[in-house]
Amino acid sequence: MARRLRFNGTDSLGGGCPSIHEDVDSGEIIVHGPPLTDPEDIARLRHLSEGEVPIVVPRDLLVDFGPKGDRTRHIIDLTQFGTLFETFEHTAWRLETRRRYASDEATDMYAQFVAGQPVAWDYADRWSNNVRAQTAQGKRFERVRLVDDPPTVGQLFLLDNARRNCAVGEDIRNLARQEAERLMLPAEDFWLFDSRYVALLNFDDDDNLLDAELISEPAAVNRYAQIRDAAWHHAVKYDEFAARLKK
Repeated sequence: MARRLRFNGTDSLGGGCPSIHEDVDSGEIIVHGPPLTDPEDIARLRHLSEGEVPIVVPRDLLVDFGPKGDRTRHIIDLTQFGTLFETFEHTAWRLETRRRYASDEATDMYAQFVAGQPVAWDYADRWSNNVRAQTAQGKRFERVRLVDDPPTVGQLFLLDNARRNCAVGEDIRNLARQEAERLMLPAEDFWLFDSRYVALLNFDDDDNLLDAELISEPAAVNRYAQIRDAAWHHAVKYDEFAARLKK
């Protein structure tokens, strides 16, 4: 069976430069790059088995991009998580992968939506005011939301809600879950801030947000940045996505 490989990093975009891939299923690491060819150098190598090929890998590649082993989890509570949206410097980017969010269903707006009534969106709540304040400084809020086929009620609610979010300054796009699976995007729900640190969201079995794991290890953050780039490239603006659903 062919491996499912995920690109994990390279030290440059030129040909012949070492690169790292990760086997999605086994976790094994595949390195490819220029081989060591000098016979005298090869003769000095120890434990080079038959069939193995020595590869020259710059130290920085393993330090900056090599997937690490188990790390100590840094869990922050919801209050600490909330401050991240006021202190980031450039970009706050979100991947939303869940089929429902308990926090949405607890709002009057959700009840109005489910009842088929016009939704009285709040354009002056704390979130909207903060988005306006941050984007006025040139910062960006961006999201990609996965949508099932057919969409869940929660996903349809968020698709309608995107009008409000974008009106106050966000850029929200959608991606079919089938396409996300083809791209081998993870089912992780996270925020990526400034391409420097990640807040990986933790939910309970009832879809309540509990806390977040703050990740700043360069190799791990690089992986989430690659996920962002793939999702953003293939995602569709929310209004265009909604129009496709109505056809």
